[in-house]
Amino acid sequence: MKDKPQQTDTLVFFVNGNKVQDNDVDPEWTLLFYLRNKLRLCGTKLGCAEGGCGACTVMVSKFDRDSKKILHYAVNACLAPVCSMHGLAVTTVEGIGNTKTSLHPVQERIAKSHGSQCGFCTPGIVMSMYALLRSLPGKPSMDDLEIAFQGNLCRCTGYRPILEGFKTFTEEWEQVHRLSNQNNGACAMGENCCKNKANQNGVNGCSKVNGNDDSDDKLVDTSSFKPFDPSQEPIFPPELQISSAFDDQYLIIKGPRVTWFRPVSLEELLNLKSKFNQAKIINGNTEVGVEVKFKNLLYPVLISPIQINELTSIKVQSDGISVGAAVTLSDMESALKQQISTEPKFKTKIFQEIVSMLHWFAGKQIRNVGAVGGNIMTGSPISDLNPIFMAAGCTLELRSKDGGSRTVPMDNNFWTGYRRNIVKPDEILVAIRIPYTINGQHFKAYKQAKRRDDDIAIVNAAFNLILNESKIEQLVISYGGMAPTTILAQKTADKLKGREWNSDMLNDTYAMLLDEIPLDPGAPGGMITFRRSLTLSMFFKFFLDVCQSVNINVPDSHKSGKDGFHTLPLKSSQYYTKVPNSQEKHDMVGRPKIHLSAFKQASGEAVYLDDIPRQEGELYLSLVISTRPHAKIVSIDATEALKVPGVETFISSKDIPDERNICGPIVHDEEIFAKDKVVCQGQLIGAIVAKDQATAQRANKLVKITYEDLKPLIITIEDAIKEKSFLEERILKNGDSESAMKTADHILEGEVRLGGQEHFYFETHACLAIPKKEDNELEIYTNTQHPSELQHLIAHALGVSANKIISKVKRIGGGFGGKESRSAVTALPASIAAHMLGRPVRVMLDRDEDMMISGQRHPFLGRYKIGFTSAGKVVACELSIYNNAGCSLDLSNAVLERSMFSFDNAVKIPNITIKGYVCKTNLPSNTAFRGFGGPQGMFISDTMFRHIAETLNKDYTEIIELNMYKEGDCTHFNQKLIHCTLERCWSECLRDSNFHQRRTAVEKFNLENRWKKRGIAVVPTKFGISFTTTFLNQAGALLLIYQDGSVLISHGGTEMGQGLHTKMIQVASRALGIPADYIHISETSTDKVPNTSASAASASSDLNGMAILNACNEINERLKPIKEANPKGQWKDWIKAAYFARISLAVSGFYKTPHISYNPKTNSGDAFNYFTFGTACSEVEIDCLTGDHQVIRTDIVMDLGESLNPAIDIGQIEGAFVQGQGLFTIEDPIFSPEGMLYSRGPGAYKIPGFTDIPAEFNVSLLKGAPNPRAVYSSKAVGEPPLFLASSIFFAIREAIKSARTESGDTEWFKFDSPATSASIRMACTDHITKMVPTPKEGTYKPWNITV
Repeated sequence: MKDKPQQTDTLVFFVNGNKVQDNDVDPEWTLLFYLRNKLRLCGTKLGCAEGGCGACTVMVSKFDRDSKKILHYAVNACLAPVCSMHGLAVTTVEGIGNTKTSLHPVQERIAKSHGSQCGFCTPGIVMSMYALLRSLPGKPSMDDLEIAFQGNLCRCTGYRPILEGFKTFTEEWEQVHRLSNQNNGACAMGENCCKNKANQNGVNGCSKVNGNDDSDDKLVDTSSFKPFDPSQEPIFPPELQISSAFDDQYLIIKGPRVTWFRPVSLEELLNLKSKFNQAKIINGNTEVGVEVKFKNLLYPVLISPIQINELTSIKVQSDGISVGAAVTLSDMESALKQQISTEPKFKTKIFQEIVSMLHWFAGKQIRNVGAVGGNIMTGSPISDLNPIFMAAGCTLELRSKDGGSRTVPMDNNFWTGYRRNIVKPDEILVAIRIPYTINGQHFKAYKQAKRRDDDIAIVNAAFNLILNESKIEQLVISYGGMAPTTILAQKTADKLKGREWNSDMLNDTYAMLLDEIPLDPGAPGGMITFRRSLTLSMFFKFFLDVCQSVNINVPDSHKSGKDGFHTLPLKSSQYYTKVPNSQEKHDMVGRPKIHLSAFKQASGEAVYLDDIPRQEGELYLSLVISTRPHAKIVSIDATEALKVPGVETFISSKDIPDERNICGPIVHDEEIFAKDKVVCQGQLIGAIVAKDQATAQRANKLVKITYEDLKPLIITIEDAIKEKSFLEERILKNGDSESAMKTADHILEGEVRLGGQEHFYFETHACLAIPKKEDNELEIYTNTQHPSELQHLIAHALGVSANKIISKVKRIGGGFGGKESRSAVTALPASIAAHMLGRPVRVMLDRDEDMMISGQRHPFLGRYKIGFTSAGKVVACELSIYNNAGCSLDLSNAVLERSMFSFDNAVKIPNITIKGYVCKTNLPSNTAFRGFGGPQGMFISDTMFRHIAETLNKDYTEIIELNMYKEGDCTHFNQKLIHCTLERCWSECLRDSNFHQRRTAVEKFNLENRWKKRGIAVVPTKFGISFTTTFLNQAGALLLIYQDGSVLISHGGTEMGQGLHTKMIQVASRALGIPADYIHISETSTDKVPNTSASAASASSDLNGMAILNACNEINERLKPIKEANPKGQWKDWIKAAYFARISLAVSGFYKTPHISYNPKTNSGDAFNYFTFGTACSEVEIDCLTGDHQVIRTDIVMDLGESLNPAIDIGQIEGAFVQGQGLFTIEDPIFSPEGMLYSRGPGAYKIPGFTDIPAEFNVSLLKGAPNPRAVYSSKAVGEPPLFLASSIFFAIREAIKSARTESGDTEWFKFDSPATSASIRMACTDHITKMVPTPKEGTYKPWNITV
């Protein structure tokens, strides 16, 4: 009889080489919680809590006793239960290097390559790369990097610099440099090196400076990189390698609500399942973890099967392969790849499709821990693997204590309903058997999602076919995403048996599938016609694939239709002007210097708000929010919540006088806590304050709110128009559009809309409010872009003067405008609670809370009427612009105003009337977002001009050039354009991108390919720099010099990753004539610089730089006599002498932008200080059958004057462009008809990932264009590049136009943004889309609506 395993309740694991033993563990804790709260290792970040962003990535290591190897793999700490770490070793970002001793090469290279901006995602990316290096026997390939980063996201950088930095670890890099060394240092690209092509952009990560190639001025100096020596990595804990004691232990850990079991035998597992029928079997916790966190579910018994041999084994059998249910997806993939490499190709077709599908299945971190059995038993109707398993005829081995073992097929009878199956409560899934294929068998699987990498499917399919000569002998058709379960189209398959595999069969199949697989017009997931068309498109792809494999004739132009997209090799170049050789070495202005916090961010040492240690007596606040869009509050009952041990209080409107329960950035039209009624879902009603986050959030769910719904319910822009629900209306007129319209040869009317966009900054809204012991003083730490505004709002809410409130910001993990005004949603409740209770209060929103509460980019609708000549010259335009503001004004009127100012973009429209409407709806208040209405206005304009070009059958570039602004022209708001470089940016971009030659190549490609189409488009931009509210264009700075010569600067701007502090130190370095390392900026605080404007409008460098320059000039004046008395002295000598001479070494600098004073009543005066110009050209390829797309190349030319820091500015261009790419393509917020936000995290809301960026990404800063209107001739950069990403959208439109033309549809077609896979596919009208009926509006209730 086998010895009974040792039982233990003590968790033992290693963290960064240190042994952790803990017998006081709660099974509900994740590894992330444990690291951050018990071990205080805060480098690992919480970004989403659902394994979708990678910010929490750590490396887990274990000793595999079968292979005798140490295995290293990346894991999402936000999902991994800490109990699952028993006997394992965890390495966090702190464990591989730091700035105090030595950085690891991974940390150093991402920093030196400018791959860290806000830095919140950086530790996770570092650890994904580190885990990759540790997991491979040799150097990684670029393919390995692609896979490693599938589970990591970044919102700031645009990914390019990260990939370029980490490429230096790869075999491809080594090969290039070995060849370079053989060529005596010459570039391995030979004559194709970018430096040999003065008029063309370089490739493969080359950067070129206009001047000498000094290593100090290189964008990235790879020669300075520390070598990577794998032999120097920390060793695996010998205790875990020598002994299997921890592996053999039966672990039982009991918590207050949940018990964790880790049995070590199948018998023990079956006993547990017999005793606890409802127990959850936990592998990677990738499903249960999300349910517990976001659905408030509780599973009292959790069982880990990772030590059960029968569930973790992979067995090769005569007819296939048996995979244990607890085998991870990564291990299954490795085993299948081994089979593919050793068995004949015809035997492993199913294996090949599983491996191919796993590439698109979640991220690497999820695949490393998620198990195949979990994927089956979860029963998601959009599972990537279940359609394959069903089509393949896989069988499942089930076992129970009393019922023994049985084998069941995965067929239509397996599922009994949504996420339900025939497995009995006491049964467990032991293994799945995946069969070999036979000669002549055809097997393919397909998937379409919003984003290729790490995304859930919209529809997926698998097809299994055996042909007898050309007749169908056997056919299995499986779909996911078309019903509550994965389904088999059995009726269609049965009818097709014996049919010839030909076009007649194909056409009949379409009709059969549409008949067999109906989809209710209101079905969850929406996109009904798209999903139905995908079922046909995927079968058509399979048809094309089979035809080509058995040599059935297919037109050459159709052949590429069977293929999907795969990641293209990364190429890039960056051009900028080198500083002159005469510039002093200590003068940092114009040099590509690394972000000053980059090394700290890469090592996890940078402190973000929630990294601040807990204060004595600290409490945690959880916001209670509305679940109705428009309703009267009948009652609020917190009785049950207040009974929860550890709950301190519940605060609501009753705790604040009515006159103080109001807030808002422009007008106070919002209640801090809703009193009598709610006007949107997500509105604050109250807050629970408790001893910790878990207690507060648990009690939050017990607050009972009774509502009485109110009418009307206004959700969409169209609703607001119908109800005349406008917060503000504006009109801007120039010339006489009505009269001019009568002179036009042609008049067009049209409309277009641009959807909203979630900010998705990685650090969610957070606040720590610390009350002082006297005088009602309060110190607040927030991650706001506007600390002064918060200071005043909090003072008002508390009924104290502003001088009692100190508002501080150290750094922000991304902002993009979303933290300009909406930080009040956390700061005000936390401050009120801290003030009431006299104790520190902390709050940090979960990702879903943040997305539901804090608002987004404004959706816009534009309706235009434009008159023009037959040559394409515009003579008049009348436009109505609507934005969806949500339930309050916030900054929506300023956003609308900016869109009206920006509508002209790059073209002169002589007679114009713009009417603007701020629509009040029952949505959370929308707010500032990078571009601030500018991109929306420009998008309407660019759509309009393309409409003109198509109407006249002319080239769009010809129309733009005919109407483009020139030096000295006046805008429609009567501002004269001075130093206008639009034409230069335009012409250089056309030249550098080889636009005309490539467009010819695109046309040739489209003639040769029916189901793949390419498009190429070029887009200019003109972006005004300044706050359009005049008084905001001011800034202050405090400059303090200490006796040792060190300088401390405080200014009004906040650092959110844009490199503001770095640039400000560069400015001060030049102004004071001292090295940058003499200067320090600690934080932004209202007790140092008062009355600051928000870090917004791209104006922070301009305003704060000039304020700092003013302070430096004042100090220089004071030091002038000292320097004259000792001209050969050094800085430190002068400062010491000044101190002894009693000269003040503290200066307050100030700046206000001159000559801006726009008067909207007269439409006169300059609205902006100057304009930033640029142009982008992008080429794309689309899959007409699925709507998928790939960006092949982008070229950008940007006028940034004389850049203060080319590295930071190029990073801002690329980051803004990729954020704009998301806006115009895949980012699509999803709302219910009642205004509920469905897309509340990275699982449902997709931002661009590593492989979505342009495969070739070239950025050039315009040479010789100094700007006399800003600090040291520079220009603002944060927002202007974002609109250039519309070049991708319009290139997609061009590709669609080619597809439609081939189908005989040549008319102008309405195409709204974003260009999602659904909108692309349905715009590519063809025989398939025309078969799918469109549900008639008004006959059903849709699952989601466009707001």
